[in-house]
Amino acid sequence: MTDFTFYTKDSASEQAKPLLEGIEKGYGFIPNLFGYMAEAPVMIQAYLALNDLISKTSLTPAQQQVALLSVSIENGCDFCSVAHRAIGKMKGVKPDTIQALHSNTPIADKQDHALSTFARALTKQRGRPSEQELQNFLDAGFTKQQIFEVILIISIKTLSNYSNHLTHPEPNKELLAML
Repeated sequence: MTDFTFYTKDSASEQAKPLLEGIEKGYGFIPNLFGYMAEAPVMIQAYLALNDLISKTSLTPAQQQVALLSVSIENGCDFCSVAHRAIGKMKGVKPDTIQALHSNTPIADKQDHALSTFARALTKQRGRPSEQELQNFLDAGFTKQQIFEVILIISIKTLSNYSNHLTHPEPNKELLAML
């Protein structure tokens, strides 16, 4: 098994150090996945750029978190599942939606259900949802634009989920305290 180095601000390269400092300033701490991503600073840059773009989508911050959490669950990423449950709570995701996603039970809210189902189907089927899955998403009040915005969300989760599968970061105590 390959061991990956966990970097801190003190041990990171000169290229990664300011990125980690910026993350700490934004979050108040450095989520552990970035300690591993610091091996390739361009990975952190890509993650931050995609995160910024996601914040500009037409999906609400709560909807963004529902999609991010759904993809993380579909990909089996424990770290991101904890992170997006915590951040989702901060961003206004309904508590029963978070609980349903976490326990893999039906989501009561029609839009949250449609968004989660679509994001998970798109992930599981590698971008090839059925016509019915597309229609169900649109029938729930979402738009064709938002189909592409969900794809953007899947792209950032591919970066972080796959990285986490290799490195196995532990959820930060700060994230766990937010649950």
